[in-house]
Amino acid sequence: MSEPIRLETPFTDTDLSELRAGDAVLLSGIVYTARDAAHARFAEAIAAGEPLPIDFADQIIYFVGPTPARPGHVIGSAGPTTASRMDPFSPLLIERGLKGMIGKGRRSPSVKESMLTHGCVYFGAVEGTAALLSQKIVESEVVAYEDLGTEAIHRLRLRDFPAVVVNDLHGNDLYEIGPSMWARNGA
Repeated sequence: MSEPIRLETPFTDTDLSELRAGDAVLLSGIVYTARDAAHARFAEAIAAGEPLPIDFADQIIYFVGPTPARPGHVIGSAGPTTASRMDPFSPLLIERGLKGMIGKGRRSPSVKESMLTHGCVYFGAVEGTAALLSQKIVESEVVAYEDLGTEAIHRLRLRDFPAVVVNDLHGNDLYEIGPSMWARNGA
């Protein structure tokens, strides 16, 4: 197995074009959290012609609703949310320059098409590792929609956050090509 690729946010177009589905990465830098309720508000704001609380151009969204931090910790558990729940809203943000998303599970054909058209990559984080992933978050601050509680938008600073490229800029989908990547002779 090769060494993980280290990426610092914000991503450059070159960073993204070199990634391939199946690449292990370690992400460092700023990402924003957003789940279902925040995405619904984004869609409402866009439909009303109102500004979003964050300029998502060149940014990354982590689909997570972190639990409150215990004393002495930056954040509570912070495991990935099922990305398909954000599929109705994701193209709206991708069209506005979003460069990356982190979650778990497959993406819809319309989201994958939007990612290809506008240059966005989807990373998978391993479910069931929320406590471990939270250790890779070194700063956390609520920056919008505080009334949503755990679904408020947080600005996170990551350090060596482990993920895998699921959908790259070349149309590859790890859920489609993965089985053949790991197939053994005679399996």
